[in-house]
Amino acid sequence: MSSFSLHNPPQQPMSGADRISALPLEIKVSILCCLDVKHAIRMSALTRSWRHIYTLLPGLCLGCSLDQLGETPQNPVAPDWIERIHHVISSLRGPFLIFKLSHFFSTDQSELLQSLLNLLLQKGGAQTLSLSSYRNRVQVHLPSFHFLKVLQLSQCHVVLPVGFQGFNRLVTLTLRDVEISNLHLHLLIHTSNNLTKIQFLDLVAIENPLSVNISLPLLRHLQFGINDVVDKLYIVSAPCLEQARIFFRKPSHSRITMLACVTLELVTSVATVSTLHLDCGVLKSLSLVSLPFNFTFPRLRCLKFFLNIATMDKRMYGVFIWLLRSMSFLEELEIKLANSDSRRTNFLIRDLKRNKMVSPASVRL
Repeated sequence: MSSFSLHNPPQQPMSGADRISALPLEIKVSILCCLDVKHAIRMSALTRSWRHIYTLLPGLCLGCSLDQLGETPQNPVAPDWIERIHHVISSLRGPFLIFKLSHFFSTDQSELLQSLLNLLLQKGGAQTLSLSSYRNRVQVHLPSFHFLKVLQLSQCHVVLPVGFQGFNRLVTLTLRDVEISNLHLHLLIHTSNNLTKIQFLDLVAIENPLSVNISLPLLRHLQFGINDVVDKLYIVSAPCLEQARIFFRKPSHSRITMLACVTLELVTSVATVSTLHLDCGVLKSLSLVSLPFNFTFPRLRCLKFFLNIATMDKRMYGVFIWLLRSMSFLEELEIKLANSDSRRTNFLIRDLKRNKMVSPASVRL
């Protein structure tokens, strides 16, 4: 990182304590961020310096947030800094509770990233793996971490190893602006039978448009941002699904318009769904369809909507009212407004209360 004061890598082999001590202060602070309260108390009670910290570290968290980056993309990480991280990982006991690298790698530094992941695999892997490459889709070959529970990938090109057997303990999967093939996406989902939470946002297709089939016995939370690379979204089986959050990135596209209907119908067919999150793109998609709606929401108790009242036309508002009327058991309506106009907002509140589609106390703006 450009903000770190780097020196030439040491010529002599370093002990574990020396490798920790040689790190810049910013990295030490990032490492401490991964210490939970129990470990932090233990560390402060047993150690007075950095000499023994490596025996207590449960994980590594290296990188910076988007807020710290500002307008300018971060420079690629220096190879000698990667070598220092190699030293640190070699000094620590595995497997890790958390391993996070963010906003470091350019597209031509895939081998450097892969060397770190391979070393992490040798140390037993991690329970939480989080990788992000800001504005660059660096290629990532995912190792088979047996203890992996949380996988978070952002701005990268994901490739699964040959003979991939899945992550048997994976419970949370987050893909944001990730480039992936249909085959590898299918393998990643359907070899992880213990998944309870899925977040897919702004997926990028490698070849054909993506067709996503979801059949997961333990899935409870689904968040899906549909864009023009998604051809189909099938919720084949999700008997435990409780919350669904659906976004439509390009509602004017004819295929996306039809997908809006199909997807919403599939969600409503899951009887266990009690909370549904929708955005203004859903209204736009449904308002372009002339077919009659046959959706029912028999068990839906909570609807959360993100609305832009300034851009909502009469057809979109009609769809919104129709959706509310089809939810006969709705108990809570939460509306988040973007670019709100006080006149239109007051009209919306009065109309909802006048039509008695939901009780006044249940509406939150």
